Amino acid sequence: MTQIGNSAASRDKAYFLHPYTNLRLHEQQGPLIIERGEGIRVFDDAGKDYIEGLAGLWCTSLGFGEERLIEAAVRQMRRLPFYHGFTHKSHEPGIDLAEKLVSLAPVPMSKAFFANSGSEANDSVIKLIWYFNNALGRPEKKKIISRIKAYHGVTVATASLTGLPNNQRSFDLPIARILHTDCPHHYRCAGPAETEQAFSTRLADTLEQLILAEGPDTIAAMFVEPVMGAGGVIVPPAGYFEKIQPILRKYDILLVADEVICGFGRTGNRWGSETYGITPDIMTMAKALSSAYVPISAVLINDRVYQAVADESARIGTFGHGFTYSSHPVAAAVALETLKLYEERDTLGHVRSVAPHFQRRLKAFAGHPLVGETRGIGLIGAIELVADKRSKAAFEPALGIGGRVTRIAQEHGLLCRTMGDTLAFAPPLIITEAEIDQLFDRLGAALDESVPMVRGIIATT
Repeated sequence: MTQIGNSAASRDKAYFLHPYTNLRLHEQQGPLIIERGEGIRVFDDAGKDYIEGLAGLWCTSLGFGEERLIEAAVRQMRRLPFYHGFTHKSHEPGIDLAEKLVSLAPVPMSKAFFANSGSEANDSVIKLIWYFNNALGRPEKKKIISRIKAYHGVTVATASLTGLPNNQRSFDLPIARILHTDCPHHYRCAGPAETEQAFSTRLADTLEQLILAEGPDTIAAMFVEPVMGAGGVIVPPAGYFEKIQPILRKYDILLVADEVICGFGRTGNRWGSETYGITPDIMTMAKALSSAYVPISAVLINDRVYQAVADESARIGTFGHGFTYSSHPVAAAVALETLKLYEERDTLGHVRSVAPHFQRRLKAFAGHPLVGETRGIGLIGAIELVADKRSKAAFEPALGIGGRVTRIAQEHGLLCRTMGDTLAFAPPLIITEAEIDQLFDRLGAALDESVPMVRGIIATT
């Protein structure tokens, strides 16, 4: 047996199977070990600080080291460390959180269901949609539309909804009854001189053509992210949701708003649905619901969906779905405290006050020689790296330019997320203007350092 060292890095490589990682490369490269966090920063095992430019994974909205969330968890641990919601059981934190979320919904909602991640929430919604249509005597109305470059999770069903190849390749996905329509990325997908409104009209027409080709009586729902996160921070073009929603209503197709990234202030409103005028039948949320301090997610359903599901549960004898940790009391208590902090500290007002500066600094990179497009809203944004600014020509994927640039950014003390050659930013919502400047100053230094590296790679390929 090979001798394994005692260092964290050695033990990591020996035992830890990492998500979203090239596992053979990891055997050589090893991990960055993060030991602690404070505010918008985390610190590695050598004491170096990094600005967390993606709030962990789009999620640590109140930053690191928020004592009130820690105290909320400890209090609930002492009082009731676990209980469930199965078979007519309940507890105060779960009840209070359900009531609070229904009251905060951007459109009338009826009930909240709890899970542990965005993937589980969206997976539960797929089952609810199928259950709902069976309840209504529509056994053929089961197909679900998602979008190319969408991200809705990594379970068997939600990875099928996700419109990104690497979430499906070698996993034997997607499953049946999942459809994908066009990606609403104007920069990459619009025709020459096609305006955003014209592009949105074309996408709406394509969506309707898909529905008619498949048969409206077979289409149950469409999932949308207000801003598409892991697909590259794709901001919808002007008029997009205004044009697609009447089509969905025309054919009695449920609209599911995936607010896992956008919810709780990221786009400058409590919900991305408010920012873009979306009126969902079902909503999912996670991440900032507890500032990621404990795992929790939620599904909100409107009364039409609830009534049909309730009737079907009465016919069968039970609603046969749920997780051991659905509405876990500790997670619910932390989520409630998170929502209190948002209100007491006017986090939404703070986002609105600093977001213009964030977007100005982000968009200033549009002139950088490596940058093709900058895009964003509120406190979420991205820059897309290109080989040629004029033609928008992308780098060859095998060159891994985005990954190389993010590693240089890491050396400069900035952690961000790369999706292909797009670098994404979604810092904790507590970030100040001064910290925004520090974030983008570090990014600028990394981009400038990357120019000769990129030119050298291109020259030798």
